Parts: sequence; C-alpha cells; structure tokens
Amino acid sequence: MNKSTIYHIAEQVGVSPATVSRALSGRGYCGEKTKEKILKIAKELNYAPDQAAKMLKTRKTKKIIFAVPDICNPFYFDMINGINQVLESYGYLLILFYTKHSLKEELKAIQNVREKVADGMIMVSFHFCEENIKAINSLHAPVVLTNKYVSAEGGDKFDYVYVDTYEGVKLGTEHLIKQGIEKIAFIGGNMSEQTGFQRYCGYRDALLDANLNLDESLVIPSNYTESGGYLAAQSLLERSERPQAVVAANDLMAIGVMKACEEAGLSIPDDIAVVGMDNLDIASRVYPKLTSVALLQEEIGRNAAQILMDRLHGNLSSDGEIKLLPRLVVRKSSMRFG
Repeated sequence: MNKSTIYHIAEQVGVSPATVSRALSGRGYCGEKTKEKILKIAKELNYAPDQAAKMLKTRKTKKIIFAVPDICNPFYFDMINGINQVLESYGYLLILFYTKHSLKEELKAIQNVREKVADGMIMVSFHFCEENIKAINSLHAPVVLTNKYVSAEGGDKFDYVYVDTYEGVKLGTEHLIKQGIEKIAFIGGNMSEQTGFQRYCGYRDALLDANLNLDESLVIPSNYTESGGYLAAQSLLERSERPQAVVAANDLMAIGVMKACEEAGLSIPDDIAVVGMDNLDIASRVYPKLTSVALLQEEIGRNAAQILMDRLHGNLSSDGEIKLLPRLVVRKSSMRFG
C-alpha cells in the first residue's frame, strides 16, 4: 500500500490539504467536527508525517546526538536516562554516537551535527583538546560538554555541565588518610588526557595537603575498565611491599581491583582498602560493598539536555556553565578501622 499523504486524507474528508495540515499539526484554526473526521481518516489510513519534508520546512530534525567514548560503561546509562527525561518532553529523539575514545570518531560526531543529522549535541570526552574544541566552535548548533573547558583565546560557543572529578578523587583519598592510612595507590586513566590528569591531581593534592609522601611508583595508568583495574591491581599486589589502600578513578576499575585482591587471598578492607568513583548501582551489590564517589550522572544528563533545549528554543538566559559537586558514599570496602 502506498504511503498516505495529507492529499489522500483531504480527498476522503472533502476538505482542502491546508485544512488537513492545520488539523494534524494543531496550528491554525480547524473546526472540532472537521478535525475529528480528519484524525479518524488519518488513523484509518495509517498516516505518518513525512519527516524529511517536515525538516525541510522547519529546518529542525528534532534529534540530538549524545557522543560517548564507551557504550559498555553503565555510568552512561543514568546519563541517558536524565537526557531522555528532558528530550521526551520536547518531542526530541536521542541518537547515541559511540566515539571509541578516539579523536577521529569525535570529529565524525561533530561533522554529523554540521551536516544537520541532529540539531545539537551532548559530548562526553576524556580529552577535550584544541582540535575537537575548534571543530565544535565552528558549528552553528548548540553543544554541551560534560567537562569544563575554556579556550585560552576565549570566544567559546559551547556550554558545559560537569562534576568536579578532581574534588571527587580528593574526597576519596582524604577519607582513607583520615583513617591513618598513608601508603595509598592510585589507578587512573591516561595522564596526558584532561580527565586522567584532573583525577590524578585530586589524589596527589590530597597526599601533599596531608604532608604525606607522593610515591609515583604507586600511580598506575589504566583504561577505566574492570579488566584494566584488575591488571593494574595485580602489578601492585606483586610487589614486596603492597599498598594499604587503592583509590580507583572509576568503579569498574575498583571492582577489578577487588577481584585481584580476592584472587590473591586478601581481605577487603582489613588487608587493603578500596575506593572507587561513579557510585554505580553495582557498587552496593558487590561484596564487600564498595565505597564510591557519586558523580550525579543523571543530573548531568538532565541539565545538559535542558540547556540544549533552551538554546534551541531561544532561551539565551539559560545558565550554560553548571558545576556539580561530588559526594562520597562510604561503604564497607574502605572502612579499615571501623
């Protein structure tokens, strides 16, 4: 069966195509009885609006790209939930774009916005840098980052919503220090990337503020995965003098640490304390329950989506620079003496 159009509906009802258009769109006057007839016939004919034609007319796709580096990390599931809560209320659809932690793929996501595949974008990256930021600033569409970034020359055209992960790692490290633990290892990300370096700095500054020795041999870069945390922990546990505690830059790596400790016959937290970050649902389901820093990912998603909708609907007064504060959720894995 050929796809029905407003012309088919108009012919059956005996009205003009313009009247059908007003009835279906809800814009402009159309009598109630006529509108009821039009809607009834539209349903019988299984009418669906031509989105391509609609886009040509409105210049809106009603879609938003959400670019993420890792589709396996449950951290982003809550963020998607927060984004969708807002987008659905505006009739927008979410397109998930997997960037594979690659600058090349991030530039592809940005190019999709340039080519009008979507009206705007929310972008997660571990490393906002001159190249991807320049590409974002050249767009004529709203973009919200989930890290803070301010170009040296100014004039940035994007917004950002972020949680202070520097402060998050600092909170987790200080929690261990307050219990008298001094030999603390850190498993983080790539130090040459923005996110990896920020989280390392939180660990470093917590130790230095407490006048403790910063032993760089206890700093192990990894890749934010459970297997990455597991392998990093194995290298720490093989040493003649193992650390008293480990702070991991996310929960997946912390769970990998716990697995390595279990295999080595170590008790958590008695032999080694563990702290993660993200406060994923799984943190309260592992044994022992994992102390973690909550990063409010659903709230990040909601705020980022609302800023995009405000920009797209002309609300220029919207605050496009939102900083959220992390919160330490203490559970059994880190309570060495309590």
